[in-house]
Amino acid sequence: MINDPKLLIQAPPFLRQNLTTPQAMLDVIYALIPIIIASIWFFGFSALLLLMASIAGAVLTEWLFSSSPNSLWDGSAVLTGLLLALTLPPTLPLWMAFLGGVVAIGLGKMVWGGLGNNMFNPALLGRAFLLATFPAAMTTWTLESGVFNSNLAMPFMQRSFDAVTSATPLNLMQFQQQTTNLWDLFIGTIPGSFGETSALLIILSGLYLVIRRSIDWRIPTAILGTVIIFSSVLFLADSVRFPNPLFAVFSGGLLLGTFFMATDPVTSPLTPKGIWIFGIGIGFLVVLIRNFGALPEGVMYAILLMNATVPLIDRYTQPIAFGRKSGGAVK
Repeated sequence: MINDPKLLIQAPPFLRQNLTTPQAMLDVIYALIPIIIASIWFFGFSALLLLMASIAGAVLTEWLFSSSPNSLWDGSAVLTGLLLALTLPPTLPLWMAFLGGVVAIGLGKMVWGGLGNNMFNPALLGRAFLLATFPAAMTTWTLESGVFNSNLAMPFMQRSFDAVTSATPLNLMQFQQQTTNLWDLFIGTIPGSFGETSALLIILSGLYLVIRRSIDWRIPTAILGTVIIFSSVLFLADSVRFPNPLFAVFSGGLLLGTFFMATDPVTSPLTPKGIWIFGIGIGFLVVLIRNFGALPEGVMYAILLMNATVPLIDRYTQPIAFGRKSGGAVK
């Protein structure tokens, strides 16, 4: 027997990344900083208040129900609260944002057994709950900035709305066949959710994550490629009814969902082939829901629906083990 202290005997896998869960969460939070700053710049102090309320709901729920005392320090609750807040309209009451954070962690994470066990993206699950429960508040948009009366409404009470409401580019396109200037979509001077308006900042932040290898580049490539191809086909068939591909990419929550939610490693497939199937499915569903559904936006539903298919995708895209045939017999 060789007794060499330089030889380390251990079980596979032998190649490991030094990346830890807190580091991965911090990477995404760092990438979100420009988007957060832009949301405060465009929408004012209401953006900061809603960010704080959403994070508070997520962190408090994590602290109350987590079985691990160190779970608060991995950054997942803060990141969930941030992502949820960036999908909210600026006039939403603070108590609704807080409740959304509670639901995102409680139903999106804790009931599944904690971090790494959840099937659905927690932030999107929290947003789906808010949209189903408070549809009017979740679909009221404005280009004005500041703190609104509606932000300060007491729980389960209503206060007057003190800003001029506006339609989002997707609403204008679906219901009035009116397009929005691509430059405004690219920069972010449009009504919408906090983190969904500036395509430029979201793309730059997403590229940062790709360069850092914090996300799998195949997921955004598959989603955006499918949206561009499918939208191009529809646009060529009827350019009045259907938007051009650049409008489809820059509008709504597609870019934010593509880079920051669909790429969640817990709720996306493990195999390379499965990742392509997952991304193509999301892109196809987004275009389908936007153009043929009753709702102008479909990113949230597309990601959640494909989240549900991940176990099945992983099962049928597992690579064949070396030395075995597809039927399981040894070669």
